Amino acid sequence: MAELTLTTFLTLDGVMQAPGAPGEDRSGNFPYGGWLFPHADEDMGQTMVEIFSKADAFLLGRTTYDIFSGHWPRVTDADDPIASKLNSLPKFVASRTLTTFNWSASSPVRDVVKQVGELKKRFSREVQVHGSCGLAQTLMAHDLIDEYRLLTFPVVLGTGKRLFGAGSVPATLKLLRSHATSKGAIVSVYRRAGELKTGSFALD
Repeated sequence: MAELTLTTFLTLDGVMQAPGAPGEDRSGNFPYGGWLFPHADEDMGQTMVEIFSKADAFLLGRTTYDIFSGHWPRVTDADDPIASKLNSLPKFVASRTLTTFNWSASSPVRDVVKQVGELKKRFSREVQVHGSCGLAQTLMAHDLIDEYRLLTFPVVLGTGKRLFGAGSVPATLKLLRSHATSKGAIVSVYRRAGELKTGSFALD
């Protein structure tokens, strides 16, 4: 059975909106699209190639799917380790309304919570979620993400969609490994580790 993994780019204040380009996602009057570009480097690229090498399928939110489907089919190099995966492997789109898919191997998932288990049974390695803020919130609320790959960059924006925002379900994660890139991003891999545990340093 496959694992469900989440990979996303974050600022230090947890914003994950529109890292790739200025016009990528302006919802909520977000003005800082493309914030990731100055901090991308070879280390980040190698990390992403490694992550995509493990994919058997992708589960994407509607906005991320629209962004990806407008970009990656135009990358036609068969030897590109990321484009080749995205363009050829099955892509499942969490949407109750989208009916037309121009990107190859794309199909809808109407009820994510009910269908994630079925998707995982169909594949042997990973069903990968990339970005997809709204979808990620749903998956986290139902404790459906097996592994988190978070790339945190030395940027603070103060506004935008956050991965762990108000209303996040309290939980504990276990850090498996981490490393820094040449431009100061921290790549961290976490596994879910159950409910939040609390204690006290109080002397009384």
